[in-house]
Amino acid sequence: MHSLVFLCARQVIQDQVFACQALAFLPQELYAVLFKAAFLDRKTLVLQKLVQMWPFPLLSFHQLLRENSSDCRRIPLQERPTKESVQAVILGLSARLREPPPRRKLQLQLLDMTGILDSGYEEDLTTMTMWSRTVSVIQTCIMGQLNKSLRQRRRRAKRRKAVPPIYTPTPIEVRVDLRVTHSSYGFLKDTLQTSAFSPLRLCCRDFRAEELPLNSTVDMLELLDPMHLRRVDLCFNSLELSGLCELMASIVKFNNLLSLKLQYSYVDLWQLSSEAEESFRLFITELNKLNRLRELNLGSSCLSGRLGQLLSALQDPLESLEVAFCYLLPTDLRYLAQSPHGPHLKKLDLSGNNLSGALLGPFQSVLKAVCVSLTLLNVTECELMDTHLISTLPSLCRCVHLRYLGLYGNPLSTSGLKTLLVRSEVLSELQLVVYPFPVDCYEILPWPPPAAILLDEEKFAHVQAELRQMLLSADRTNVLWTTDVYGPNMPDYFSL
Repeated sequence: MHSLVFLCARQVIQDQVFACQALAFLPQELYAVLFKAAFLDRKTLVLQKLVQMWPFPLLSFHQLLRENSSDCRRIPLQERPTKESVQAVILGLSARLREPPPRRKLQLQLLDMTGILDSGYEEDLTTMTMWSRTVSVIQTCIMGQLNKSLRQRRRRAKRRKAVPPIYTPTPIEVRVDLRVTHSSYGFLKDTLQTSAFSPLRLCCRDFRAEELPLNSTVDMLELLDPMHLRRVDLCFNSLELSGLCELMASIVKFNNLLSLKLQYSYVDLWQLSSEAEESFRLFITELNKLNRLRELNLGSSCLSGRLGQLLSALQDPLESLEVAFCYLLPTDLRYLAQSPHGPHLKKLDLSGNNLSGALLGPFQSVLKAVCVSLTLLNVTECELMDTHLISTLPSLCRCVHLRYLGLYGNPLSTSGLKTLLVRSEVLSELQLVVYPFPVDCYEILPWPPPAAILLDEEKFAHVQAELRQMLLSADRTNVLWTTDVYGPNMPDYFSL
């Protein structure tokens, strides 16, 4: 339920022209709630004027729209960034750089556009993605460059002819999460190179590069501020071991790096040549230099028998480990169960590793090791059947802080799912279970069914109804059980 102040703010901004005229006469303490109301109702004129007149050093999307605000516990769909709202903020920032707003005692120093997820429990095509926000910020930085060039030309003209004094804006840091692809590489590189001399200083917190060649990735990393970067996320870059070693030379300069995600780098550590062994040792040495690293993702690389060598090189325990589809061996999980990382892991993704055979026992040992800290477990497509799940439940139910459980793509039956629902009632913090379509809802076994075999929709609807009724009877309707593996996204490490 919204507060009375928030509801009043919504009424104030209904007439946008009047609200813009009245801003100069309103207490500055109301600007934050007016910003949120304008953002929620997409009052773009009011948003633009608020940014132009913003009286505080910081304007943070996350603080003004944060999930635990007094006005709303979770950011609803309509409060997430839209093109209209973000563009209004950008236009207000541009106007602010052109001329000083009235009644301003403090200078805006930081516009923080980070911390807003691209999607959540609902999705909307009008919601801005990280890529859209990146483009908007880049365009603003370019506008800042043009404004600076114009001011320089006017200064030169001033020497020849008297003109009114020119307003020189205080530099504003624009903090963003950047996403770069092959098509946007040149555009973004040019902007980063020139932003240091612009009234708008582009500063990256989380950097994501997709399908970018190695040399382009290195060039981009060299342009990022080592003090502010907390995550490097390189996806679908096919670096392989040699490329990864070359890349690490650029990554180790980020002393405050907390998260390194290298999924789909296709590193193969199985049966290395003597030359490749030397490269692997070099990679481990470089990884050891990241002394603040807390999250590591090496998904879709072959790490068979090498997990211990990799993780033992780290100076401090990890809190998030993602090794999906990494062809893990029992020795890898036995190391993890006995390593210093276990009691600290909040997030563990073992998806795509066959946990039904020789890995089952070591996997259960891992669960015992992480039980005091684990909040997110993802074991999608791990070939777990009812017998494997039931034998794992005692270890799983010791994870008292577990909030998110991913089981999609495992050959579980309706009976197995019902057993899980009943036994998991002891997990009082559980919020989300992503479960598979039960195998008994298909006409033909074994698992997985052929592509031509369709799900019995009527039978599955009956299963869903039974699960909902069981949750209702157990007073657990706060727990979301879903088969939508793409909808209710598993939370990011930084939100755990």
